[in-house]
Amino acid sequence: MGEIVLRGGCVTMGYFKDEAATRAAIRDDGWFYTGDVGVMHPDGYLEIRDRSKDVIISGGENISSVEVESVLYGHPAVNEAAVVARPDEFWGETPCAFVSLKDGAVASAAEVIAWSRQRMAGYMVPKTVVFRAELPKTSTGKIQKYVLRNLAKEMGPTRRGVSSSKM
Repeated sequence: MGEIVLRGGCVTMGYFKDEAATRAAIRDDGWFYTGDVGVMHPDGYLEIRDRSKDVIISGGENISSVEVESVLYGHPAVNEAAVVARPDEFWGETPCAFVSLKDGAVASAAEVIAWSRQRMAGYMVPKTVVFRAELPKTSTGKIQKYVLRNLAKEMGPTRRGVSSSKM
């Protein structure tokens, strides 16, 4: 995975009335840093995997939050899922899943973690699962990951072993 960077006549000249964001995204040499990370396939296909700020770095492994979320959405009890980094004393960061359940569904953090462990690499499995009635969203219905990132930081670092929480 690597950050997607563009240059050309169709690239924006900057962000409207936001000089700081423009300087951060468009470098002096004209390259536009999108903030997305992706993989270039041998056939030239560019696959966008995640936003760079949503990539979780756990023990040197880059974990795509979108990949973990796609597995969680396969759980029969999960209605919504969002995965963010939570500080960890040993690994640096670990995946923290915020989950809302379908009406009438029941699941425990241990069950969601065990279910996930059967479907993805061990380092990608959420170490923390937080159940919420509903995940915070924008007026257009997009999950507000920045709110969840702040909640994960406020929970403090995880220690060795599995941590779960209900909020």
